[in-house]
Amino acid sequence: MLLFLAAGIALAASQQIDTTVTVERGQRLQVNAYGGEVTVTAWNRNAVRVETVTSGRQRIEISASATTLSIRAQGRHGTSTEADLRISAPAWMPLNLSGVNTTAKVEGIRAPISVETVEGEVDVTGGDGLISLRSVQGSISLKGARGRISVNSVNEDVQVVNSTGEIEAETVNGEITLEAVDAAAVDASTVNGDITYAGPVRTGGRYSLSTHNGDILLTVPEGTNANVAVSTFNGEFESEFPVPLSGTRKGKGFNFILGSGSAQVTLESFQGTIELIRPGGRKDRERRDRSDH
Repeated sequence: MLLFLAAGIALAASQQIDTTVTVERGQRLQVNAYGGEVTVTAWNRNAVRVETVTSGRQRIEISASATTLSIRAQGRHGTSTEADLRISAPAWMPLNLSGVNTTAKVEGIRAPISVETVEGEVDVTGGDGLISLRSVQGSISLKGARGRISVNSVNEDVQVVNSTGEIEAETVNGEITLEAVDAAAVDASTVNGDITYAGPVRTGGRYSLSTHNGDILLTVPEGTNANVAVSTFNGEFESEFPVPLSGTRKGKGFNFILGSGSAQVTLESFQGTIELIRPGGRKDRERRDRSDH
């Protein structure tokens, strides 16, 4: 089935498009939009609804196969264009969304999600399974996800909140915030930015936090069992609670063990402060106050 919806050339302003296509389990939703804002929201129907206000010489193509429902926004003669799309889809439907000058918002999808854009923010609430969010010139925000998570920006901040699974977070010129996460494996790295991790350190887990020009703030619950490796280089190390250090020198790495030491924690900052705090303590409350503002 191939359905073409086109904005008429003769229209002076815009044309509202609203169409609904029935889908079945096993199909994936694929969206490609050069520019504009794409919003995907879960609803309780086994159908995908596409709404948009288009202008100029552009059209929306919708095509369906046994495995994929594809939505593409393009110019009348195949040229790049912008279109704001509002899409309703079943919560079970996996999503692949790509764009260039595209802002992406996704809410309520409980399936694998992939979003990739060059210039535009990515804001996702939900996701279950393999989750990959990428932007070059836009920030990344992920909330309420579960699974194997990969979030990546180049020149903006990356945030993962209230999510569980394995987390890989990376940016170059931005901060990384991992808040209220429950992860057995974390790999977070940035060049110019701070890294904050607030969540349990699981027995047997693996946690690596690395920044060149930034601070690292790690919450460590009481009873944590971890082997901690710290590299401060030209930075400092601070802890809100006593740790068994010996032979520490500025510019050198050192290790210490908490409890049985079953988790592996690596903290590295070339010229920033590495700080360990307790959840619920004064510095944790101050951190929460800053994030609220």
